[in-house]
Amino acid sequence: MKTLHKYLTGQVLASLVLTVAVFTFVLLLGNVIKEILSLLINGQARPGIVFQAIGLLIPFVWVFALPMGLLTATLLVFGRFSADQELTAARASGVSLLSLITPTLLLSLFCCGLSAWINTNLGPRSRVAYKNLLFQVRAELVNAQLPEGRFIHDFPGYIFYTEKNRGGNLQGVMIFKLENETNVETTLRAPRGRFETDVANKQLILHLFDARTVTLSGPRVGITASPEMTLNFDLNTATNQPGKPKVSDMTFWQLRDELRDLERRIGLPPEATLTSDELRAQAREFDRQRNDLTEPIRVEMNREISFSFACFGFTLVGIPLGIRMHRRETNVGVAIALLLVLVYYSFIIAGEQLSGRPELVPHLILWLPNFIFQAVGAVLLWRANRGI
Repeated sequence: MKTLHKYLTGQVLASLVLTVAVFTFVLLLGNVIKEILSLLINGQARPGIVFQAIGLLIPFVWVFALPMGLLTATLLVFGRFSADQELTAARASGVSLLSLITPTLLLSLFCCGLSAWINTNLGPRSRVAYKNLLFQVRAELVNAQLPEGRFIHDFPGYIFYTEKNRGGNLQGVMIFKLENETNVETTLRAPRGRFETDVANKQLILHLFDARTVTLSGPRVGITASPEMTLNFDLNTATNQPGKPKVSDMTFWQLRDELRDLERRIGLPPEATLTSDELRAQAREFDRQRNDLTEPIRVEMNREISFSFACFGFTLVGIPLGIRMHRRETNVGVAIALLLVLVYYSFIIAGEQLSGRPELVPHLILWLPNFIFQAVGAVLLWRANRGI
């Protein structure tokens, strides 16, 4: 029995490492192409910064890669175990399926604990650190490495162009202010300019000298000239970096503190001059407002916790499905794993999309896939153990 346990556990661990590595690479690839690769190609980030950004992204993608990898590993290992008639030999020796899979189930519980730590703490912190790193890179780019001879669309409502940039000293500056993000409303030209960055206040300060402004207002054209002009821009707007993490980027404890703070702020006592009917109406309105404001936070808190149990549900389903497939092919196991993951994530997406509808209790919808997968997995395991 110990030999079988050691053999199956080793096979699952080896497959788990491989599948998690593959899914991590695939998930990283999308983020790298979307946000990092363009900075590297344009010379806006050093290779060291790129590797640091990728390192910060890895814990974030592990949130999804670990459950997917464990599901795929169990499908592959037990599919081969059944296809090679090893399961039949074990049963002929009087070994039940439940006793065989006990170490694998314990491994899945360990992965649940690891996934909980990643979901509630490591993943959100890494994501915030990654966004802060990109913010720092772009701030440095705007301050000292503003590309010359190129139109820059980093600031909504504006297009920048400079002929030359010598360490923040600009020549041939043009700024186009847009109306409705499409039509040019104001054109500003200056032969000289200088960039400064107020990192503390996350402000970009642009000094222009001998500036000339042309403004279009319907059929009328206004032309003004100024020997010196100063323009301030918010770097948060340019880099999509908020003052504090978004709800989806908060740790579980940050979400808990945010929820308590919101409930404290909106838990106002009703006015004493109101009638009983008016008091009840006001209480209902307070409850509705509180639910509207706090439900997105409850959804995120429940997502982080419920998603941590995906490893156990995937293992319960993956073992009997692998045995029923009775196949060695890797592509079949990966295809079934992706299909099951799609079903599971559809509930997660539905709960998040309904976060603005607190009357539908979307934070409870997030727990449905766990109950469904664990119940179905338990039934399938019972049938597989009895040879049905």
